[in-house]
Amino acid sequence: QLQLAESGGGLVQPGGSLRLSCVASGFTLAYRAIVWFRQAPGKEREGVLCVDRSGATTNYADSVKGRFTGVRDNSMNTVYLEMNSLKPEDTAVYYCVSSPSFANTCPARARQSDFGSWGQGTQVTVSS
Repeated sequence: QLQLAESGGGLVQPGGSLRLSCVASGFTLAYRAIVWFRQAPGKEREGVLCVDRSGATTNYADSVKGRFTGVRDNSMNTVYLEMNSLKPEDTAVYYCVSSPSFANTCPARARQSDFGSWGQGTQVTVSS
């Protein structure tokens, strides 16, 4: 069964950093672009960024530019979301997803409907 599992969330103070992990099972993550989404309380799920097969990152959320980056470690079958200078508005459940439709490159837009399988996500809370 093809699955992605998110981990690494937690409580962090404003200005702090976290690294989220997205680990694949049942398939080789190296052959897929990986998209990170997040959903804040009471808000729509939004795309954050994507890491393509080469490791290049596409940002979807202007609010995270310059603070978040995606890192791929194919030897560990893992993609990381490195988050720096965290703000309270980054508080959300973070998800990673993939689709065979985006094997080589990232989608131009992050649309939930393009991804059929979602994990439980990992909670990130930014608060003092």
